Amino acid sequence: MKNLLLEVFTWWNSQTMGTRFFTWRKGEFVGEDAAGNKYYKERGGKKRWVVYNGLAEASAIPPGWHGWMHHRVDTPPSDETYHPKHWQKPHEVNHTGSPAAYRPHGSILTPEKRPEVTGDYDAWTPGG
Repeated sequence: MKNLLLEVFTWWNSQTMGTRFFTWRKGEFVGEDAAGNKYYKERGGKKRWVVYNGLAEASAIPPGWHGWMHHRVDTPPSDETYHPKHWQKPHEVNHTGSPAAYRPHGSILTPEKRPEVTGDYDAWTPGG
């Protein structure tokens, strides 16, 4: 019952009722990634879509599936042995606003003390 209510009233939790109906009517299952996201294509058409396992987060699509979703490759990773390139990193959630967020050196949010001013900077003064 909870999933049904989420499908009716939200779009960011997995799929909506419209997506469920369209998938049932015209969708052809293509494959599933390690995170449980399911990929579909339109029978007799060009549309491709994903039904997320949980929150709809586009950056959670792995590199191989991303290429297929954006029509850069015709063969989905489920039909071949896909290996990500060394520079393609696995998905990591956005840490903004959390304790794991990036804090650059000197930020007031880091536990370290900010470096002292060295005297190589002269503050601007009006008329000066």
